[in-house]
Amino acid sequence: MDRVTAAAVFNRICELGSLSAASRALGISRPMVSRYLEEMEKWAGTRLLHRSSRRLTITPAGEAILLRTRQLARLSEEIEQESTQAMPAGTLRIACAHFTATHLVGPAIPDFLSRYPALRIELEINNQPVSLIGERIDLAIRITDAPEPGAIARRLGECRSVLCASPGYLAKQGTPQTPEALSSHNCLYYSRFAGQSWHFTAPQGEKIAVAVRGNFSAGISSLLCDAAIADCGVAMVPEQEARSSLASGKLVQLLPDYRPQTLGIWGLYLSREHQSAALRLFLDELYKSIAQVS
Repeated sequence: MDRVTAAAVFNRICELGSLSAASRALGISRPMVSRYLEEMEKWAGTRLLHRSSRRLTITPAGEAILLRTRQLARLSEEIEQESTQAMPAGTLRIACAHFTATHLVGPAIPDFLSRYPALRIELEINNQPVSLIGERIDLAIRITDAPEPGAIARRLGECRSVLCASPGYLAKQGTPQTPEALSSHNCLYYSRFAGQSWHFTAPQGEKIAVAVRGNFSAGISSLLCDAAIADCGVAMVPEQEARSSLASGKLVQLLPDYRPQTLGIWGLYLSREHQSAALRLFLDELYKSIAQVS
């Protein structure tokens, strides 16, 4: 087992105060965190943490080892900083959903690679969250209002949504005048959010949540847009996804005075201490690119 990784896991356990929190932050299983801790204790030749059902306590030997593993992390960071003077190279593996790949990540890649030709990017498109360690992912881009607890996350921008439907659907079913009226409409929603509510902010600042239902759900926003254009129902999709259809009149914005909930665009990665130059540069690139298209 990799002792350098074991040292990094030990640092995170001590930083967050529990094996479960370290597991969530690193994107690895709780048993794997325990194995890395056992490897550290085997390497040190002594117990580093006292573990009970209620709390985790570092031993005197553990405190001494923690100083060493933190020194190792700082040394690695110094090496990384020196390496930024050279042209970044290697492979950067990025995971994101279909909409994120099409509208946010994909547009930033060509110019980035033209400036860093020694770098290779592998883009994994998956609408379900992935394990950073298990899938060997360097960076996951997620749109959410709640990044995983303990995850290392950098906010890259905001994703604003729009409520819309086709003129044909509205001619048949009527135009909702309030969020509450959506309960009587066929609503098209993301598969992962089935059974949940759509959230709005009223003109006076009041927060409104409306339970929605409908006969079609999908994990790809472009499919929801297509279904709305085909008179299937009311959809809530990212503004960027619906922008051209709204401009052409294929879709009509609904309830413009009620603002749909804005979600954050987050870049999630494993370690601040071992962040590569390529990852750091691409995060900066995404931040600037998203600001331009928002």
